[in-house]
Formats: sequence, structure tokens, C-alpha cells
Amino acid sequence: MGPAEVNGPAGTPRRGAGGSPYGREQWLYGRADTPWPRCRPEGDNGTVGRLIAVVLFIAVLVPGVLLSRAWWLAAGRRAVATAAVEFASPTAQGATTLRRQAQHGRRVRRLGLLLGVLGIVGSIVLFAEASVFLWVPALVIGLLMGVLLAEASRPRPRWQQATPVRRPRRSELISAWLLWTMRVVTAAEVITVVVLWRGDQLADPVGWVALVVPLAAWLLAEIALLRTLVRPLPAEGADVPVDEALRTWTAHLVAAATSVLALLPLGALLLLAGIERGDRVSEGFDLLPVALVAGGFSALASGVAVAGFLITWLRPLRFSARALAG
Repeated sequence: MGPAEVNGPAGTPRRGAGGSPYGREQWLYGRADTPWPRCRPEGDNGTVGRLIAVVLFIAVLVPGVLLSRAWWLAAGRRAVATAAVEFASPTAQGATTLRRQAQHGRRVRRLGLLLGVLGIVGSIVLFAEASVFLWVPALVIGLLMGVLLAEASRPRPRWQQATPVRRPRRSELISAWLLWTMRVVTAAEVITVVVLWRGDQLADPVGWVALVVPLAAWLLAEIALLRTLVRPLPAEGADVPVDEALRTWTAHLVAAATSVLALLPLGALLLLAGIERGDRVSEGFDLLPVALVAGGFSALASGVAVAGFLITWLRPLRFSARALAG
């Protein structure tokens, strides 16, 4: 069978799928001037491009999986610190310190709830009817800022300090991977906001909120971390487990809260940039929209996962001498 039998008599072009007068091959491959038999044009790499896009999408999701695994491993550090406090016999000052720290955290976190309510009111003023979609983010921002304020303003324990002065190492409190991930994600979020804001893709109120909130969270986190590192260890050995547990709690709480406040807006901004880039017409196969959308999904999923781990760290430390009961 030759071309005439397939394409029809001369002068009566056969219309294929999509209304093409050149038959099904033209609709599939976009060419009608190729000799029989019709074949895929040279340079048509649509299948390879889609395969690369899928691989890239999966690869961009890997950092989020690794971050979730790191926070899962941090749960072991929390369990060790909790067990050390429960099996310890702290002094009266140590027990009092535990109660004071728990009361301080609850009071300041209530202040965070108030900040969230004020944020809802502010969103209503700025965005009117559209603010209904911002109530939950505003409340979450207020609660997380309350966590950061509570950790950055914790009162100093009143126990006697060790002589000579001894201070803990950072590696004893929190993993470097979690700490630097918090800083890198915050920097990435700030850079993304600046780029999109300069490209007129963000309104001024949204840009200011997306820029100021993560920076304020990062500043509070660094203050809290610095305080945990420069505070001397207690003189009484029975109070050392309590002191180390309090430092560990503070380090993980501020790292988690700051990471969530950076990851969630970063994910939303990357999705916005990827969708906007995907609407543009470009030559060839553009992988940048795929990378942006995958990065956005990864950041959002990571932020939700870290928020789940953060909830487990919000439980205050308690002393119970169950091991000595018998």
C-alpha cells in the first residue's frame, strides 16, 4: 500500500484527527512533507523530556524526605533527655526551675495566640474579603512566633553556676543538619521573595509579610540558641540533666518553628513562580517550571512534616521519680 492509498486521491486531502488535512501523522508529528513512510521528525524528544521532568520532580522531593528523617532521628534525642530528667533527683532549685520554665512557656504562647488574632484583624484590614483565606496562616504565624518568643525570653535558672565555668557544645544540643537547614531555608525564602517582588509578582503587603516574618523568626531563633550556648552549667550534678534537657528543648523548638515559618511560604512562592513560568511560551522543553513546582511541593510537605514534629516538642518537661519509687 502506497501513499496514495493512505492519504487519498490527489486534490481531495484527507482530514485526520484535529482537523488536519494531512492525516493522522500530521496531527501526531506536525509534518506533512516527509516521504512515505511517515516517522517521528528528527529532534522530537518529547518522551525524553517528559522522562527527565519526572526524574527531576522526584529528585527535588528528596531533600524533604531527608529533612523529615532528620527530625525523626531527633525524637531519639528527646527521649533520652526526657528519661534523664525522669530518672534524676534534682535539687529543690532544679525542680523549681522546671516549673518556672513550663509556666513561662505557657504564658508567652498565649501571647502568640493573641498575635495570631491580631494578624487576622490586620489581614481583614489589608485584603478585605480575600482575607478569609489568610486567617489560618495568620493564626499559625502568631502561634509559632509565640513559641519563638517564649524560648528567646526564658528566665535564667537560679541555681548556682559551676566553677570554673563550663558550657555545653552545640553538638550536644541539636544536630548541625537541622540547624543549618533552618538557616539555608530562611535564606532561600528571603531570596525568592526578593526575586518575585522585583518581578512585580507579589503585592507590597504580601511581600512585606513574606519577608519580615521569616527574618524575625530567624533572629529570635539565633538569640535563643546563643543563650543556650553561653549559659554556664549548674554546679550541682543532679541539676545537669535538667539543664541539658531545657537547652535541648529550646534548640529544637526554635529550629522547628523557624523552619516551618520559612518552608511553608517558600513552597507557596515556588508554586506561584512555577505556574507563572509554565504559562509562558518557550522554545524546546523548559525544565524550570517542573523544578519550581516540585520544589514547592517538597517545601510544603517538609513544612507540614516539621510542624508535626514541633507539636511533639511542645510538651513541657516534667520531673517524676518513678525509677526511685520502689
